[in-house]
Amino acid sequence: MKLLNHTTKYFAILLIVLISIWAVIFYFAMLDEVYDSLDDGLENQKELIIRAVNDNPYLLQDTEFGVNNYTIKNTQLGAHTNFKDSYRDTIMYMQNEDEYEPIRMLESTFKQGDSYYKIKLITSMVEEDDQIENLFKYLVGLYLLLILSIVVLNNLVMKKVWKPFYMLIDRLKGFRIEKDDPITSVPTTIDEFNLLNQSVERLTEKSRDSYVAQKEFIENAAHELQTPLAIAINKLELLLEKNDLSGIQSQEVGSVLDNLTRLTRLNKSLLLLSKIDNKQYLEEETIDFNELIKNVTTDFSDFATHKNMRLNVVANANIRYTMNTDLAIIMMTNLIKNAIIHGQAGKEIDIVIDEGKISLKNFGIATVLDTNSLFKRFKKTSANSRSTGLGLAISKAITDKYHLILEYSFTEKHNFTLIFPPHR
Repeated sequence: MKLLNHTTKYFAILLIVLISIWAVIFYFAMLDEVYDSLDDGLENQKELIIRAVNDNPYLLQDTEFGVNNYTIKNTQLGAHTNFKDSYRDTIMYMQNEDEYEPIRMLESTFKQGDSYYKIKLITSMVEEDDQIENLFKYLVGLYLLLILSIVVLNNLVMKKVWKPFYMLIDRLKGFRIEKDDPITSVPTTIDEFNLLNQSVERLTEKSRDSYVAQKEFIENAAHELQTPLAIAINKLELLLEKNDLSGIQSQEVGSVLDNLTRLTRLNKSLLLLSKIDNKQYLEEETIDFNELIKNVTTDFSDFATHKNMRLNVVANANIRYTMNTDLAIIMMTNLIKNAIIHGQAGKEIDIVIDEGKISLKNFGIATVLDTNSLFKRFKKTSANSRSTGLGLAISKAITDKYHLILEYSFTEKHNFTLIFPPHR
C-alpha cells in the first residue's frame, strides 16, 4: 500500500470514530435545545391562557383537547399544596397522520377566584426515529464528503508535497552499485527531505567507493597471484623436461605441479565468484539454451567418451532466457561437467529440456547428497584432489543472480533441475 493511501486509511478510521462521538454529543445537545425551546413555548402559552381566562371565564369549560391544544379542569389542590410545573413526553393520536405521534405536555395549576384549576398544554414535537434517521443521513454525507476531500487533497496537494520523496525512491530503485551512476537529489524547500537526500547521497557514495575498492583489490590480488603461479608452473615443467631428475624427484615435482595447477584453477574460480557477487557481468542478451546445451555437450563429447559415457539430450521444449552469455555458458558447463565427473562409467547422462526447466540426471554414488552443503563453497561430493569444490557454488551464484532456481533430488539417479521463471 502506498504511503498516501496508508495515511488516507488512518484518516478514514479516525474520522469514523470522531464523527460517531460527535454525532452522539450533537444528538443529545440538539434534543436538549429542542426540549428547551418547546418548554419555553409551552410556558409562554400557559401565561397567555391564564390571562385570557381572567378576561373570559368561559374558557374554563375547555376540559378536552381540541382545537386549542389545552385542557382546564377543576382540582382539589389548595393553597397549601406545593405543585410544580411538570414537563413530559407522551403520545397522542393525530387525525392527519392517522397514527400516534409524540407530543410534549406541560401540566400546571393556577387560581381563578376561589377555585384552583389544573391546566395541560400540548405541542407536537419531531419524531425521534425520523430525527435519528435524518441525522444519520447527514452524517454519512458529511463523512463521504470529508473522505472525498482527503483523497482529492492527497492527489492534488500531498502528491506535490511528497514529490521529492517519490523521486528519490525511483532513483533508489534504479540505482546499481556496479554502474557509475550516482544518485542526484532534486532541490526542495522541505528540510526533512533535504536531510534525507543528503543522507542517501552520502550512503550510496560511500557504498560505491567501497565497492570499487573491493573490486580493484580482488582483481589486483587475483592478477598478482596468477603471475607467480604461472611462472612457478612453467619453471617446474622445464625442470621435468630436463630429464636429469630421479623418479622420486620427478614424482615430488609432479605433485607440486598438480597443487599449483589446482591453486591456479581455485584462484580463477574465486575471482569469478567475486565478479558474480559484485555484479560485474552487466551485458545481457536472450540466450537460446537448446543451442547452448548442444554446443556444451559437443565440447564435452570427448571427455564423456573417455569415461565410456554418452550424453543424451532430449528437447521437449525450447527455452530462451535473458542473461549474460558468459555466465550462461559457465553455468551449463559446470552442471554438465559435474554430471560427467561424478557419474558412473558406462552409464548415460540424460539432459532433458522441458517447458521452463532443464534436468540433468546421472548415475553416481547410490546415496542421496547432503542438500544443506551441496551448493556451498569448498564442499566436495567426492575425494577428487583436482576438484576445487566451487563448481556447483558458482552455478548456484549465477542462478541466484538471475532469479533461477537450482534444485537437487535423488531417486535412482542424481537429478539437478534448473527452473526458469516465466516472462523474462
